[in-house]
Amino acid sequence: MAKNTSSSAFRKIDIDQYSEDNFKEDETDSGVAVGPDENEVNSLLQKGKIVDALKMVLNNAPFGIKNPQIKENAFNLTLRVLLAIKPSQIEEMVNSLDMDMLDTLMKYVYKGFEYPSEGSSMHLLLWHEKIYNVGGVGCIVRVLSDTRRV
Repeated sequence: MAKNTSSSAFRKIDIDQYSEDNFKEDETDSGVAVGPDENEVNSLLQKGKIVDALKMVLNNAPFGIKNPQIKENAFNLTLRVLLAIKPSQIEEMVNSLDMDMLDTLMKYVYKGFEYPSEGSSMHLLLWHEKIYNVGGVGCIVRVLSDTRRV
């Protein structure tokens, strides 16, 4: 048995600060529009630099932004880039990405499943398969358990 059982130092912790009612999410919305630059991504797509366009969209994902318009614009731009890539090129694209980019890409794939558009579901399933082949189950678990949404 511990010698210092009469100590009441542990009772000086304010447990009310951990109440769900007092929880405040981190504010990262600075009012500055962030996300991928649509003009630059369109320029890269026109030049045929699809890998660079994909990486730019994934690196500039609007995590932690509360403005739904910015998120929707980033999602639409990302979906346009994903649909521009031919099914035979998907595996090459996925292999050129690091693990963080794969996780972000998987988030966009799942968001695409939430809001299907004409002809996008089959293409997104191909993306999901190729991402899963490289990232494994861990990629899916990280995406589903992450609180940051795109």
